[in-house]
Amino acid sequence: MSTPPLNATPGPKSPNVFRNTHAQKGRNISVTPANSTNKHLAYGRIILNSDVSHVTFANGDHETGLICLSGSASVTVDGQPFTLDQYDAIYIPRDSKIDITTSSKVDIAEFSADVANRYPLQFIAYKNVKEDKKLHFTAGTPGQMRHLNILLGNNVEAGRLLAGFTISEPGNWTSWPPHEHAVMLEEMYVYFHMPAPAFALQLVYNNTEYPEQVVPVRDGDAVLIPSGYHPNVSVPGHNVTFLWAMAAHKEKEDRQFGVVNIQPAFSQNGSGLESSRK
Repeated sequence: MSTPPLNATPGPKSPNVFRNTHAQKGRNISVTPANSTNKHLAYGRIILNSDVSHVTFANGDHETGLICLSGSASVTVDGQPFTLDQYDAIYIPRDSKIDITTSSKVDIAEFSADVANRYPLQFIAYKNVKEDKKLHFTAGTPGQMRHLNILLGNNVEAGRLLAGFTISEPGNWTSWPPHEHAVMLEEMYVYFHMPAPAFALQLVYNNTEYPEQVVPVRDGDAVLIPSGYHPNVSVPGHNVTFLWAMAAHKEKEDRQFGVVNIQPAFSQNGSGLESSRK
């Protein structure tokens, strides 16, 4: 006898979980301090194709980081042109006018944070990131192996934003050992390039014995991490692939990647992020 399919109705909504943020064309902002627990960090997607091929916007008092997840686009910032291909990024200072056009299709993640100061416009080519061992490296041991890519890190002068992406080995944990950095940085994860049936489990907790949040995540979902330890694990045979973005609480002063507090029970072998600080 066959088992009837499970009801696909979503479970109770969490204020720190945003689903299907990649579902709409054009420019759509899913997360802001106004609709979430974030104090500074905002996130959206810019998805363009032949139907919607162009967007224009101003970022006001927010510095902005754009990361190309797939496709290609022409990005013009205050009249200065750039070509953004897969995994290229661009840091855009506050008070800028931004034009984005594609002749084919493109999927861009947009992160931003309010800042008091204006920092230099900078284009980050992924080919250069891959050649820098502080920005592109493998961390962990079997069972927790992942590949880190820092796009907006110490290579970029900015006020609050840090961003990049991580790809696990199939069925592995990432952000392991569990760590937290809530005093300095708020963070969010956005899962991408995880086609069905791939999914992962994301934990966010301060209670180390009985975690407060254990949530399944799929392609296009986003999880906010205002505080707490935040490891995740993919189902066997699939990667967990996610963007991570952080905003420093104190502009400039707290903008430090890899400065973390490891969950004491798992602190014997370091954070796995040491390569970023060598």
